[in-house]
Amino acid sequence: MNSGMRSGQPGSVVAFPSRVAGQIGFERAELQRILDLYGRMVAAGEWRDYAMDFTRDVAVFAAFRRTAEHPQARLEKRPALRNRQGMWTLFGEHGQVLKRGHELAGVLAPVERRLMKAVEG
Repeated sequence: MNSGMRSGQPGSVVAFPSRVAGQIGFERAELQRILDLYGRMVAAGEWRDYAMDFTRDVAVFAAFRRTAEHPQARLEKRPALRNRQGMWTLFGEHGQVLKRGHELAGVLAPVERRLMKAVEG
């Protein structure tokens, strides 16, 4: 039933461009939890900036004390590791692994404890 119309002409059907195949991202609840913690760390004066990166293998949230530095904390989500040590990893300022796990809340615990110390002191 091709009426001879070329793609892009009025009345022709154009396929909707699909998302990047297999791109990893944060779910809404995960991002809400991460940004809530980020906001509390900003209010405590610990963080000032953040960056996010999304690839086929990993989604990264990095928090900075100052914009021109290395991230003070970096949270990675790697679904490929879901059945191994867990898909969540928290890295420290010097690249050391602070916590790994299957649940986001457990992996964010070291940052939560640091926040409590900053608020108390």
